[in-house]
Amino acid sequence: MSHNTFGHLFRVTTWGESHGPALGAVVDGCPPGLRFTPEDLQVWLDRRKPGQSRFVTQRREADLVKVLSGVMPQEDGSLVSTGTPISLMIENTDQRSKDYGEIARQYRPGHADYTYDVKYGVRDHRGGGRSSARETAARVAAGGIARLVLPNVTIRGALVQIGKHRIDRNNWDWAEVNNNPFFAPDAAIVPVWEAYLDEIRKAGSSVGAVIEVVAEGVPAGFGAPIYGKLDQEIAAGLMSINAVKGVEIGNGFESASITGEENADEMRMGNDGKPLFLSNHAGGILGGISTGEPIVARFAIKPTSSILTERKSIDADGKNVDVRTKGRHDPCVGIRAVPVGEAMLACILADHYLRDRGQTGRLK
Repeated sequence: MSHNTFGHLFRVTTWGESHGPALGAVVDGCPPGLRFTPEDLQVWLDRRKPGQSRFVTQRREADLVKVLSGVMPQEDGSLVSTGTPISLMIENTDQRSKDYGEIARQYRPGHADYTYDVKYGVRDHRGGGRSSARETAARVAAGGIARLVLPNVTIRGALVQIGKHRIDRNNWDWAEVNNNPFFAPDAAIVPVWEAYLDEIRKAGSSVGAVIEVVAEGVPAGFGAPIYGKLDQEIAAGLMSINAVKGVEIGNGFESASITGEENADEMRMGNDGKPLFLSNHAGGILGGISTGEPIVARFAIKPTSSILTERKSIDADGKNVDVRTKGRHDPCVGIRAVPVGEAMLACILADHYLRDRGQTGRLK
């Protein structure tokens, strides 16, 4: 199986399976001389790890990241990157593979079971193997390295919709995101989502969500025309996350319903002698190149396919079966996708930062 690597200069290769002994990432292209501690990476994994509320899977994983290579230990306990590949490992400690015994030869509707089997002739039924969202823990660890590469850039994410229930954008407060189990920027939506997901969870069902990620402090000039567009690669990175079925940048699909006058981001010269955008409908990217405005992207996550309700399917022998998926699963996988979206945006921006520095020499 190929295609486990993304990026050009900042390259990330993930490895491991949901029910294997461990998973991780190899980050190649990280510049030398970056000082950090394992805790600088762990803080991001702690936001993603399972079992932190009744609204996510109850699989208990510490998700402790180990840095195996590419660094030089310092006397104060910190690490300094050497410019060689940084290998990161996260051990799996709470697998329950027996939960999947009944579906060893059955294809779960909505999952990658059938497509993996028809392509490779073999699949890992234990939680989906490489197709499991567990793989995204490695991306979050790699995203921690990417954030170290980016100077003066802040990357944040928030959940803006669960099912049909959307936040009120007038209530947006970044300080609220870490005050609730949903990464919600609107405190008023939290009790609504709690009641709604309690019903979904008790019914053994699931529901989808929309996540918004924002990068502030990105200078103008990241990206390249035609085949190296920044928004193109952000969309590809976010689309690679498990269960993502749609991505939009800035106004996104809303752009189709408004006029050119409403959509165009007008400009004036600011008092500091630099261009000032009067709006940011483009989401911080024009012609595939960053404008200096905040980069804004949203992605839609489908409902978790593992549900207790029986669904019609077939098995590997071509027989009709009814599949009911046991095990521990997120009623809304979109909740824990927030730090994953942040990590992917960080990795893409780190790659473009290094590419821009190499091509133009403008960025130090």
